[in-house]
Amino acid sequence: MTLLWYAYNVFMYFSIVRLQTTNEDINITTKLSNNLQIDNSLIKSSQVIILGALANNEQIQMLPNISINSNKDLYISSQCFILNSNPLLTIAALCEAGNKSNAKIIITSHIIDDDNNDLTLAAIAYVADFYHIPVITIASRENLLSDKALYDFILRLVPPYLYEADAWFNIIHKLKYTNVVLIYNQEEESRMVASRFQMLTHNSQIQIEQMEEYTSDTNLTSLIFNLTTEDRLLARVFIIHTRFKDIAEMLSAIVRLEKTENFVWIINERALTTNSSALFDGLLGVRLHDSFSDENLLIDATQLITNTFVKFLDYPSSFWSENTSVIDCSSVEPWQAFIKTKVKDGITGDIEFNEYGDRIESLYEIINIQYGQPEVVGTYRSNTSVCYTSNMCREIMYKTELKLDEEKIIWPSGLRKKPDGIRKRRNVTVVTIVEKPFIFARPGNNCESTSEIYCPRKTLNKSSDEEYEQFCCYGYCIDLLHELSKNLSLGYTLHLVADGKYGSFEKEGEDKQKRWDGMIGELLNYQADLIIAPLTMNPERVQDIEFTKPFKYQGITILVRKDKNTSSLSSFLQPFKGVLWIMILFSVHIIAIVLYLLDRWSPLGRFHFVPRKDQLDENSLTLEKNEKNDTLSLSRSVWFTWGILLNSGIGEGTPKSFSARVLGMVWAGFAMIMVASYTANLAAFLVLDRPEASISGVNDARLRNPQDGFAYATVKGSAVDMYFKRQVELSTMYRIMESRNYLTAEEAISDLKTGIINAFIWDSGRLEYEAAQDCDLVTAGELFGRSSYGIGLRKKDAWIDSLSHAILSFHEKGFMELLDNKWIYANNEIQCADRSSSPATLGFDNMIGVFLLVVGGAVLGFFTLVIEIILKRQKGRVEREKALTRTAIIYWRQRAERGRQLSSVKSESEKHEQQQQQQQNLQPNHNDGFSFDRMDYYTSPNLC
Repeated sequence: MTLLWYAYNVFMYFSIVRLQTTNEDINITTKLSNNLQIDNSLIKSSQVIILGALANNEQIQMLPNISINSNKDLYISSQCFILNSNPLLTIAALCEAGNKSNAKIIITSHIIDDDNNDLTLAAIAYVADFYHIPVITIASRENLLSDKALYDFILRLVPPYLYEADAWFNIIHKLKYTNVVLIYNQEEESRMVASRFQMLTHNSQIQIEQMEEYTSDTNLTSLIFNLTTEDRLLARVFIIHTRFKDIAEMLSAIVRLEKTENFVWIINERALTTNSSALFDGLLGVRLHDSFSDENLLIDATQLITNTFVKFLDYPSSFWSENTSVIDCSSVEPWQAFIKTKVKDGITGDIEFNEYGDRIESLYEIINIQYGQPEVVGTYRSNTSVCYTSNMCREIMYKTELKLDEEKIIWPSGLRKKPDGIRKRRNVTVVTIVEKPFIFARPGNNCESTSEIYCPRKTLNKSSDEEYEQFCCYGYCIDLLHELSKNLSLGYTLHLVADGKYGSFEKEGEDKQKRWDGMIGELLNYQADLIIAPLTMNPERVQDIEFTKPFKYQGITILVRKDKNTSSLSSFLQPFKGVLWIMILFSVHIIAIVLYLLDRWSPLGRFHFVPRKDQLDENSLTLEKNEKNDTLSLSRSVWFTWGILLNSGIGEGTPKSFSARVLGMVWAGFAMIMVASYTANLAAFLVLDRPEASISGVNDARLRNPQDGFAYATVKGSAVDMYFKRQVELSTMYRIMESRNYLTAEEAISDLKTGIINAFIWDSGRLEYEAAQDCDLVTAGELFGRSSYGIGLRKKDAWIDSLSHAILSFHEKGFMELLDNKWIYANNEIQCADRSSSPATLGFDNMIGVFLLVVGGAVLGFFTLVIEIILKRQKGRVEREKALTRTAIIYWRQRAERGRQLSSVKSESEKHEQQQQQQQNLQPNHNDGFSFDRMDYYTSPNLC
């Protein structure tokens, strides 16, 4: 810095010498305050001399009257010179006056209508910086002077032009405008104001639709025309920060193009105070309050100097020595002493500085050009405390004081009614997506005028000859769009999103800018103005687009197939477990055996009471042995136990003994309990128990920790996918689904029906529709991740409020409920069995096992019959063989007896026997035809 200063002094020295040697008539207007006669008796040890670099003699005459006797313990005097438009001559005058006065503070003004004011003050600031002398300026408002890297010791009693951006923001906020266009030139001053306003609007309700920087070569008429006619720009509030020499041309272009009606034009302070004839009625702007006059600012500056140096009254006399032209910076930093000093209730208000040396509180007048003259319609008291974020700055500004009388304002074209500040397009482009039941699409262009809308889709396949595919759309959202169009007189064109996606964003590398695809991408790229579709409001989307009030409230649910009864053939066995059935069957036969044994072993089981034969009284009984064939056999005992268990009548085969009958009664009680329990459980299983969904909800263990063979998914890049990604407790489910997610809901539902996946997680509106259309599908569990559908628009769009009010009125009138019944619940055209509200009726599927049991019993009966027939035939054959054997035995027995008879006769008389034998030989023998053949046996008459 020192080297630069030496170079600067050398440059100035030779420049002055050159000016003098050329005999130019240059009057170094260094004028000491000769009118100021200081009485030595008044001079005290604590004296401060002010060096005034002022614009004219009037200001020079003001300062002595203000500074004398400012404080009884502190004497303040002044020595002044008049500024020159040549910065070099000003520095020469400053050095000459400074050396004579030993000043400890500099007060500077500026030359009116001089373009070199900033150079003049910069030159003074460099000198003050070198000597560490504080400089108080009462007029310079250039933004660059706030840069402490260049200007360390400047304090300003007037705010820089930079902070008129704060006034603009507050005025626009007060007027409830949301969209603005900012026009500024390429000079650094104008850029700083534009950056300040952009920072204030960040994350606020005010959106800058366009920031247009122009150069000295820009055609201002074309600039105004393009910005006011561009279709994508909705704002009708324009802020202009322009140079002094451009204001007439720019305002004339606005009037010439007739861009005044329904427009709001706000211009910067320099342009507003030019008194140009081009200023037209309705312009708005701000300027410093009239109280910020040169005289009042000099008074406040002197008071500030007094309040500052009073702090040093206790310092030694060497501090106040005339030979000490500057404050000892090793002990006290002079600029820091000034910046921490405050003046309460100054003529221009309270004086306090921020860390940049800029005054914190200033008072502005809000100006409205009326009938060619500026009229004050309000005031704004600023607060320029240092802030580092837009939120912090807005919190400070919202505490400022703004008074604006809107009724006094005359708007462009002489209107008294406040313009809307935004252009409403009557013809908008709407994008949507096929999603049942909200949007159905059928191929073709022969759309029904009453219920369908033509909705082409751009072909992404470059090999196709057709640029667009033709569709006709109908559904929930189409009816809603029809109603909105009718109520708001809104014209529209509809098309389907080209890539078939709702909208998700990706960031490439370190690039922080989001790149949206799908419908949101088309909206942000100005390919569409509205999104009317089942578009879920979620935090990711709300950051970049804006939604209307919800037209449908919904959540996330799970669609599954209804459980089918896989054990229908044995459903009648479900009330009891298998072990219990085995125990019952085992008990039946054990009890039968025990009954048989008790009845057989009991002494009363083999006897029965009969009336005595010698007594006529019927009551006279005697015990006789049971000779009848009605004793309890084992088979009759089994029949008895089964009959009791199945509650069938027992006509015979009952126990005879008392002990067996006691067991029979106990068995009857057992059977009654078992039958009652079976009946109750059968009702519970077949009537009351109706498991329709395989899972209970999002917290089901099969979703949180799925086993092999259980698959579920959602749609990739959808709001549901974002929800699972965002929720930490659902991160496991998100990782499981990530590789299985589908591109569309149609594919997922189709795979669910075919069993490829077991569950599909999606918006409740669509899944309720699917469940209403297909009775084999059902939604499982309660809704979670509750959200809503809204119409998507760009930030600060003109149609947001109108569309929101229309949707709210539709809810009040019941129109949205009608759409729900018509499209989602399908007017209950398909009546699925509602088993949750009424008892179910048993069907054939439930009792098919019982019928099969009967059929099995019949088949078993026939099979037993066949066995009986076979056994009967076998028994008959055996009996016939036995009869034949008996016949053969009888025959041979008779033959043997006959032989014995012949032997006895032979012994009586041999002769007689021979004669008899001869006679027998002569006579025919009737037994010669006998054969041992079985058939001869049956036909021989001798057998009889």
